[in-house]
Amino acid sequence: MFTPHSFATALVMMVVAAICWGSWANTFKGVKHYRFELFYWDYAVGIFVMSLALAFTMGSMDGGPTSFINNLKSADAGNLGWVLLAGVIFNLANLLLMAGIDLVGLATAFPVAIGIALVVGVVLSYVQEHRGNINMLAAGILCAVAAVILDGKAYGELKTGKRATRRGILICIISGVLMGLWAPFATRALTHQNALGPYSASVFLCLGALLSCFIWNFYFMKHPLVGQAVDFRDFFRGPVHGHVLGLLGGAIWATGMVFDLVAAQFTGVSISYAIGQSAPMVAALWGIFAWKEFAGANTRAKAYLVLMFVFYILAILLVARANTAG
Repeated sequence: MFTPHSFATALVMMVVAAICWGSWANTFKGVKHYRFELFYWDYAVGIFVMSLALAFTMGSMDGGPTSFINNLKSADAGNLGWVLLAGVIFNLANLLLMAGIDLVGLATAFPVAIGIALVVGVVLSYVQEHRGNINMLAAGILCAVAAVILDGKAYGELKTGKRATRRGILICIISGVLMGLWAPFATRALTHQNALGPYSASVFLCLGALLSCFIWNFYFMKHPLVGQAVDFRDFFRGPVHGHVLGLLGGAIWATGMVFDLVAAQFTGVSISYAIGQSAPMVAALWGIFAWKEFAGANTRAKAYLVLMFVFYILAILLVARANTAG
């Protein structure tokens, strides 16, 4: 299988991963008057198909025991179960994130949700394995929490309904908690004996996400967080470009997932995790500059946004430094 043999290659892959993770939601924003529950069926297919495509190309290069199929044959069945569970949890978190995007926009939903996920992920990692500088980790958590609060306050300055704001932020917080919960299960599958490789783990995580759509997505279609209930027949009445963008969005996210896991084989999980967590900054930039979500915002809102970026970057740097400092 393909793995990077230099830090420069690994760094490029991690940066591409962060850009992919911060950019895929633009495909949903690009579909007008189309429900996210319907868009998500194509998205879920897209992540699975792309993960398979990368597994059978990059993940099968040169054969050998670590290639995709050979790795699957040698991996423990328990590890397959753990990564499938990770996909199920991720999928619920991601559906809630899309509901948050619908309510409060990219520039708010991503930093709030992934900021909370960063906090949960760091705490769980430290509880599982007392590794890293506790003072730096604590400082990183405080900075992440500050960034989430600042982003929420920036959105609160906009002339939107207070009820919609509170509901959207709450959904993003719940999404963030769940986003922080799935990673330990995937990490277990990647690190325990007869472990899965990055390509195999990606395929089964995406498969878990796709299969769980028949639970989570059907539930939200019948009990929507935004708007009225929709029927599965509405999916087939959707615009062609909506289906295409859904598949594209999934392919973009899956590319980021695979690239980040593959890069971690060279750099270690702590560095790839930290760089991957810069994705919300990419999403926020798209929301602010491409989708004009803060157009006409007052000076106070803009100041909150600037401070949000500063504190989020500090959180990422502190967490990465804490993990490498030991």
